Amino acid sequence: MTSFSEFAGSLTYDAIPEDVRKILRRSFADILGVAAVGATTEISSIARKIADRLWRSSPEIGAARMIFDGRPVSPAGAAFAGAFTIDSIDGHDGTSPCKGHAGSAVFPALLSIADSLRASGHALSGQEFMVVLTIAYEIAYRAGLTLHGTAADYHTSGAWTAVGVAAGVARLLGLTEDQTRHAAGIAEYHGPRSQMMRCIDYPTMLRDGVGWGAPSGVMAAYMAELGFTGAPAVTAEGNAAEPWWRDLGQAWRIVEDTHYKPYPVCRWAHPSIDAAHDLMRDNKLSSTDVERVRIQTFHYAVRLAGYNPKTLDEVSYSIAFPVATMIVRGRIGPQELSPEVLEDEEIRRISNATELVETEHYTKISVGKRWADVTLYLKDGREIMSEPRTPKGDADNPMNEDEFHRKYANFTDGLIAKPRADEMETMALSFDRLDGAGLSRLIDLIVAPLDR
Repeated sequence: MTSFSEFAGSLTYDAIPEDVRKILRRSFADILGVAAVGATTEISSIARKIADRLWRSSPEIGAARMIFDGRPVSPAGAAFAGAFTIDSIDGHDGTSPCKGHAGSAVFPALLSIADSLRASGHALSGQEFMVVLTIAYEIAYRAGLTLHGTAADYHTSGAWTAVGVAAGVARLLGLTEDQTRHAAGIAEYHGPRSQMMRCIDYPTMLRDGVGWGAPSGVMAAYMAELGFTGAPAVTAEGNAAEPWWRDLGQAWRIVEDTHYKPYPVCRWAHPSIDAAHDLMRDNKLSSTDVERVRIQTFHYAVRLAGYNPKTLDEVSYSIAFPVATMIVRGRIGPQELSPEVLEDEEIRRISNATELVETEHYTKISVGKRWADVTLYLKDGREIMSEPRTPKGDADNPMNEDEFHRKYANFTDGLIAKPRADEMETMALSFDRLDGAGLSRLIDLIVAPLDR
């Protein structure tokens, strides 16, 4: 069995399957669109102010510029601000088996290191960046599976992405296998083992923990470089972890587990949103035809509830309100996260007329996938029920290239000038073909302030 530290130290670009590369190209472009909207949020604004005030750069390490901001801070500060920025809009890629997200921590963390290394004279090539992304994603996913498989609590993504980030940064810093083991152990120990259901039951700006997971992984690698010890990481080594690591380098969790989101709300609401959308479209209905709604789904999704959200955070972790929004407006994008939507009387009417029902069957089968069905009770007495649904964007029901592009264009519209947005998307979708100058150009586009 290949150890995670050996995998992190020896993986080459040629050893990465093309289907893995394709996913990471797609994730890069998709996350940039989400980050653009995220940069407009109060969460992002506060995080960037904190990074600027408390996480300044040093001559020994070099500066990293914050995403869609440009101010130079330390690599840990840029990772902190970038992760909070992306996570503030719940529209980025994810992994259902881990009940979370890797990209929202991995991308800002590794971009911060790439930017700081460039300042010291080492401009990473696209192939080098593909290698460290693959390391960080694959190790993060497996650490997440191990954590969920061995710990009773449901921890946020920050808990396990910290381990993947540490491994990716260790590779960029040229650490030895032993130092990489210590980096992962430090990141796992100090990473935020925060309780996800707390933020779902009481939605706030805390989100998915990646705002602290990303800098924890960054700092862990730098600490290990100086001799700080922390091995082993129990989510990556030992007998308890072995079932989730035995096929490392042979099978790829990145391919099996990565999903994408058409809508910027919690993934658990997506099968219900998709079902409501299709019922409305296929039966040529308007919201005024709908008397009430019944959603049958799994336990965690019922916990989302969210009939009368008052903040963006409450919308992101709700189900009744997003489903009602789809019924009334026929879409859920950044425009539906505006304050005026929270006051929409028709959306609130449908939301408050929605019944959430947990079924034992859906709870049992909603492990690697998420299941739901929706029934619309119409004012003319008809009842229209959907088939059981899993979300659009899963590997067996993928978004197509046009859907990805339309999402990106919708998320960047009005925030990034079209020529810049187009260049970013094109370069992100082929980033591993860029030389050092090309990847540097892409980073420059990403860190420049919004154009709005």
